[in-house]
Amino acid sequence: MNLPNTITLVRVILIPFFIDLMIYGYYQLALAIFVIACLTDALDGMIARLTNTKTELGAFLDPMADKLLVVSSFVTLAILQQLPVWLVITVVSRDIILVLGSFVIYVTGHPLAIKPSILGKITTFAQLVVVTLTLALVAYGVKTGYLRSAYWATTAVTVASGVQYVLRGMKLMSDETRDSSS
Repeated sequence: MNLPNTITLVRVILIPFFIDLMIYGYYQLALAIFVIACLTDALDGMIARLTNTKTELGAFLDPMADKLLVVSSFVTLAILQQLPVWLVITVVSRDIILVLGSFVIYVTGHPLAIKPSILGKITTFAQLVVVTLTLALVAYGVKTGYLRSAYWATTAVTVASGVQYVLRGMKLMSDETRDSSS
């Protein structure tokens, strides 16, 4: 276990605290915890690159921690009626499809290298921005005319990156099948 992986685990550990604070109405503290969790996302990757301590565990843990943070925050905000359900369904469906697709690739014996695309990183960033803006609105009453636009932009990149990952998985499986039959 190295420092970047430990930081990633801190992000995962913060998730139940975030949810608990949201459920009990401590929105300002929940926003602070969420921002700290977002910062750990940037910090773990930066440290891993700068110290040359990238690991297979980190390559798996980091995107899983992102998914757990995004899905739990979107679902919690939907339950509290602070996000539109259609947006939450889009975000959660994409992640379920990606996890199931990865499982199929793994179970069928194809090599599974978890490599986030630029579009995937943009999607995660957009999703984290939507949660942060929503939390700022809930915690401080900060009104922004950009929230609806952020919803639609996040939906667009979420769908686009989902399609990109599905196509990438299909290509991987067809290339591997073609290589094994040669």
